[in-house]
Amino acid sequence: MEDTDRSASIKIGGEEYQLILTTRATKEIAKRYGGLENLGTKLMKTENFEMALDELVWLITLLANQSILIHNLKNKDKRELLTEEAVELLTSPLELAAYKDAIMEAMFKGTKRNIESVDDPKNTPAG
Repeated sequence: MEDTDRSASIKIGGEEYQLILTTRATKEIAKRYGGLENLGTKLMKTENFEMALDELVWLITLLANQSILIHNLKNKDKRELLTEEAVELLTSPLELAAYKDAIMEAMFKGTKRNIESVDDPKNTPAG
């Protein structure tokens, strides 16, 4: 799926995945953390390294699966969802740390507001 306006791209096990913050993902994050605003705090304040890795793996799996779910919704050829176990086996802790930037990019793109001017006939001078 190529939705670069609202996604960030990462590679897991040599395969490219798009991280997308969807409404569904936002609801899951809110359930787990109490809201998007608490996510950064939670990731930075994790008591131990293992717990921080667990949170990153969960978040990467959630965001990468959004693009797969969108693909499966729009196409007949269904792709298999990523599992947290697969993400753990196909990545290194160093890669996970590097993915934080992609996560932040996906979050930013998912929450920014695009302001576009709309051609409204009543705003156009009659002529």
